[in-house]
Amino acid sequence: MTDRSLDGVSLVVSGRLPLREIALCVSALIALCFLPSLLSGYWLRVLISVAALVVASLSVSLLFAQLGMVSLAQFGLLGVGGWFALRISHGIGAPFELALLTGGAAAALVGLVVGLPALRMRGLYLAIITLMMAGAIQVLISAFGFPDGGTGILGKSTGSRVMMARPFLAQSDPAYFRYAVVITALCYLVVLAHLRGRPGRAWAMIRRGEVCALAGGVHIVAYKVWAFALAGFLAGVAGGLLAGGVGQLDGSAFPASQSIMLFALTIVGGAYSWLGPIIAGLLLRAFPALLNEFHVDGNIATMLFGIGLLHALMTAPQGIAGQLADMVQAVARRFKREGRAPS
Repeated sequence: MTDRSLDGVSLVVSGRLPLREIALCVSALIALCFLPSLLSGYWLRVLISVAALVVASLSVSLLFAQLGMVSLAQFGLLGVGGWFALRISHGIGAPFELALLTGGAAAALVGLVVGLPALRMRGLYLAIITLMMAGAIQVLISAFGFPDGGTGILGKSTGSRVMMARPFLAQSDPAYFRYAVVITALCYLVVLAHLRGRPGRAWAMIRRGEVCALAGGVHIVAYKVWAFALAGFLAGVAGGLLAGGVGQLDGSAFPASQSIMLFALTIVGGAYSWLGPIIAGLLLRAFPALLNEFHVDGNIATMLFGIGLLHALMTAPQGIAGQLADMVQAVARRFKREGRAPS
């Protein structure tokens, strides 16, 4: 395992779960039970979008933290997942779970295509190519359009728009918020299972050096493609969650610039920490919504994000999550020293 992998992976591998992590899990469950009743409908919809974008940020973090690869097509893959989920739901009336998995599978296949250039290049060249693919995805989605409740896979309605059907157990906004959080947690578990197993060890060796990985018997092509397929699946699931929360998606809502923003905020949040994608999702949706609540132009958030990215690149490569972890450790050490000090 690399020294810069997602936080918490070493805990899973060693089988140890400190009391701090148990307390955090219990607190999260309590918040999940009572938080929806304290929020307005507007903020519930915002947090549903945040949950979807956390999964999308997790896909970016997976590629960057484990393989050191920059993919600027993940928001486009989110659009692919949402497009297919909506088509299946409106076209054949499939259950939400089936539509969600279909969107994830479709995005995984497109992610394989996006990942093919990674077999021969990385760094700036890979970033440029994936950005061009994100633009191509946007053009195709805009050309075909998102479904609006018409009959058939590509049908269009002539009357009122029909929203995508939500899961049977999550019809209301509070219930769907809990559903989205559970799906987000399952996506985290899928990533942690990969990092704990053979793929995680292979990715760690590839990141340290492909020559080292070849000497260790790692099939570099297979594991790189695997990583891009998994990242595409996560982005597709995020698109399906977003489609279920909103009911409809706009074909113009997935520009390549949003893929750049998603990657930048993943770095700002902390690509090497499990907390980083959560911070990125909050910054991408909740922070602009909070500015709007105070009648401040939400576009100002873009300026602040740029400053945050410069700060992360120059002084805080571990992002906000890393800084929070350092702060907690510093406070803990201080209390420990004061506890040992003679009275």
